Amino acid sequence: MQLLLYIVVYPILWFISILPFKLLYFFSDCVFVVIYHIIGYRKKTVRENLQLALPNLSNDERLLIEKKSYRHLCDMFLEMIKTMSISREEMEKRFKFTNIDLYQDFEKKQKSIAIMIAHYASYEWVISMNQHIGFEGYAIYKRLNNRYFDKLVRDIRSKFKATLISTKETAPTIELNYTNKKLGVYGFASDQSPIIHAAFHWNKFMGIEVPVHTGAEMLSKKFDMNILFLKTKKTKRGHYEATFEILSENAREIPDYQITDDFISRVEKQIYEAPEFYLWTHNRWKHKR
Repeated sequence: MQLLLYIVVYPILWFISILPFKLLYFFSDCVFVVIYHIIGYRKKTVRENLQLALPNLSNDERLLIEKKSYRHLCDMFLEMIKTMSISREEMEKRFKFTNIDLYQDFEKKQKSIAIMIAHYASYEWVISMNQHIGFEGYAIYKRLNNRYFDKLVRDIRSKFKATLISTKETAPTIELNYTNKKLGVYGFASDQSPIIHAAFHWNKFMGIEVPVHTGAEMLSKKFDMNILFLKTKKTKRGHYEATFEILSENAREIPDYQITDDFISRVEKQIYEAPEFYLWTHNRWKHKR
């Protein structure tokens, strides 16, 4: 059944991927109508999240953010599919790094690097940074149940030389590379809700106390990695800019959870600047106190 579903869906995805961007975004507008107005995908969750995180705004203001966030969600999903066929030159035009030299200077320190990012703007196209790096790049992801689509996701995201590792593979992979003195850069999307029984630290996120992921910080301390934050913004439809910011150059000397709290604070600032580009469909506040 998994293979049959893949055989049926794959040609559709490939056809979408070869559409010119103008047609791709026209199709995205159609998908928005279906997802938002007809299906109402996770609309209740989105409204509850916006009410919790942005209580100072009026209902009309939150509704406008809601609609814009769904339009962006549809764009981003189709952009991920577009990665199947996009050229390197086109990607470089659409996803730009404003200070890649800061990252490259970190490589010269000869320590592995953890990059902490949020589910904001185009976190899918961050994989394009592998064109500019010397270390092997690892993208951490949640494995899909359908093994054929899981392989497709791996193929899409590894197109720009990224090596995908599942959440369960992360610590063993970093430990093995550390033991073998192999330098790498690891991408952590650390803004979502952790499994409650594995939550070691709570802090306020958008004014609400919730458990937060500490894995990036703790692995960085254990395996002596430098830590960067990658702030991404959407400049116009289909175009993004990403800027590296230093979180730590010696994680072991910083008190526990301070790096994580700094990351959360930067993500909050990013969301307040343009909340419509955050992934509100995830139930980030399901374990709030």
